[in-house]
Amino acid sequence: MKFKTIGSIVICFLLALVSFSQSLDTKEPKKVLALNPGLDNPRNSEGDFITLKDGTIMFIYSKYYGESTSDHAPASLVARYSKDEGDSWSTEDKTIVPNEGGMNVMSVSLLRLQNGEIALFYLLKNSTKDCIPMMRISKDEGITWSNPIKCIQDKQGYFVLNNDRVIQLKDGRLMMAVALHSVPGGGEFKNKGDLYTYYSDDNGRSWTSSGNVPNAMDIITQEPGLIEMKDGRVMMYIRASGGFQQLSFSSDRGHSWSPIQSSTIPSPLSPATIEIIPATGDWLMVWNNNDGSNTNLIGKRTPLTVALSNNEGATWKYVKNIEDDPDGWYCYMAVHFIEGGENVLLSYCAGDKPSGTGLSVTDITKLNIDWIYEK
Repeated sequence: MKFKTIGSIVICFLLALVSFSQSLDTKEPKKVLALNPGLDNPRNSEGDFITLKDGTIMFIYSKYYGESTSDHAPASLVARYSKDEGDSWSTEDKTIVPNEGGMNVMSVSLLRLQNGEIALFYLLKNSTKDCIPMMRISKDEGITWSNPIKCIQDKQGYFVLNNDRVIQLKDGRLMMAVALHSVPGGGEFKNKGDLYTYYSDDNGRSWTSSGNVPNAMDIITQEPGLIEMKDGRVMMYIRASGGFQQLSFSSDRGHSWSPIQSSTIPSPLSPATIEIIPATGDWLMVWNNNDGSNTNLIGKRTPLTVALSNNEGATWKYVKNIEDDPDGWYCYMAVHFIEGGENVLLSYCAGDKPSGTGLSVTDITKLNIDWIYEK
């Protein structure tokens, strides 16, 4: 009997070991960090990633304090770190930019410049008529940061620059897309933003504005993003009403833009994120694949979906849901490809509407590139 018992234990152990080994080898998405609200911390949102030269991944996000979850509530920028390609994260926040605004600092973009320095972009929000993107530079891998530089100096107003939105073109030009919603003395906040790009050819020391992106329609336009195409054009993708993401194109490196046109990307009034997969050159899109055909989901920011395009957005395939809770509220994504090309980190707001935590929770999920390409 003892031998049978011992044998059973050994068999169970081996089965458990096999199961554990298989779980390590799985290519399914894996949630690696949940930044939940807590005491004096009602909201965590809108962050971005950068890989430091020693392999550490730094994630900087907007940490709110006080009691309100409003976009205008107090917030600072803080960092978490991972030394194992995103599988585990530090548990304490390191303050990167304290709240230096009349309202807050929020909405982070991080970029490794071609000269090796790290650029940090964020919104400095003083009022509902004064919100401007700022830039700081680190020459020592995020240990210290330069004084802030205003990225918009030719206009005043409430500008929105989403997180993970600033790009550097192959020729070195920095470029961001913004939406202007109000100006001093110009009346109330407008849902329909006037879209512009700002670009810099001196690593952010000075910035130049494009012309207004033409929009003769009644479609609401907000929260634009950018991606460089193989032929040198730049595509702007735009959060919009009307059931689809909208597009505009520039053939002169962001100086002027074509009139907006509808894409084939079904979407509620919610932002998308599109980035180039370094290992393949294909485009990866993360968005709310919600065309409104399900009446229970009309206008909701769910599901959270990924898709691939090998023809620069003309068509999309390998469509997969990352999150599909019908009450979920998934948005403000950041995409970061881990060096080596096998995995990608995805951060996003991941609360839900019934409990009122839509923008309060930020999750980080690790995705395997091979899994994304699976049919």
